[in-house]
Amino acid sequence: MNYNDQTRGYFEAAPGAGELAPGPDVSRGAAGSRASGTWVQFDLAWRPGSGAARIESARFLAFGCPHTIAVAAWVAERAAGRGRDPALPEPLAALAQRFAVPASKLGRLLVVEDAWAAAIAAAAA
Repeated sequence: MNYNDQTRGYFEAAPGAGELAPGPDVSRGAAGSRASGTWVQFDLAWRPGSGAARIESARFLAFGCPHTIAVAAWVAERAAGRGRDPALPEPLAALAQRFAVPASKLGRLLVVEDAWAAAIAAAAA
């Protein structure tokens, strides 16, 4: 399969890949399954202190195709400074276009979205 430059770059570099050490200011959310071919986890470190909670840093783990890994890396890279909004930094349609995700793989973006929402929800728990 041919991948566009954005997909190839994020897949090869995978900025933000890894996990954060568990702690009181870290939330984790995951979605999908390896058995189904797509699994994504986000770890979010939150800035402690008063006021609106903001993400300090994010890491991700992903099992899936290059599109899945590239999108998860891109989302993690843009997480710093965001609040507890469960929406991705861009709508799914925009991400699909940005990373040239074929229609047959659009469901994998839903797994990324679900993992992100789970990590945000875990922070509120």
